[in-house]
Amino acid sequence: MKATGIVRRIDDLGRVVVPKEIRRTLRLREGTPLEIFTDREGEIILKKYSPMAEMGAFAKQYAEALNQTTGLAVCITDRDQVIAVAGGKKDLLQKSISKGLEQMILNRENNTAVKEDRKFVQVAEGDKDEYTAQTIQVILSEGDAIGAVILLSREARAKMGDTEQKLAATAASFLGRQMEA
Repeated sequence: MKATGIVRRIDDLGRVVVPKEIRRTLRLREGTPLEIFTDREGEIILKKYSPMAEMGAFAKQYAEALNQTTGLAVCITDRDQVIAVAGGKKDLLQKSISKGLEQMILNRENNTAVKEDRKFVQVAEGDKDEYTAQTIQVILSEGDAIGAVILLSREARAKMGDTEQKLAATAASFLGRQMEA
């Protein structure tokens, strides 16, 4: 754990203000759910709550099945990070998603693009992988955008068609419904 040097007092309603610099760095917005943990030393730990993270093992199996069926790299994300990877770079796992992908999820924008398109978005912050085509489907659960299913290709002149879009949409719909159950 890293000390910030910032000290805040609890107000009369039991609230503590998280400083703006920390909220910006951790991408905490109004309404962001936080999970509260305590340890034996009396520390209180706040962690961004991700309902998708609970499905990590299941999402990984689903990504592997999609990868085996399509031969494409598959990433499944929540609103903050990559929670499952199959057929792609394993170091993407648990990396923060890019700001472009985060905006797509928040705006509920599905996307299919090739590398040369302006609509092509980087999956994770700082990722330099050479994917040439992608299809992105937002995962919705109880009306909330909670993540995305992304199919990626490295093949030259690859394009994602209706089949890939429908596969990603089916995966996103299925994962969203699993969150509701």
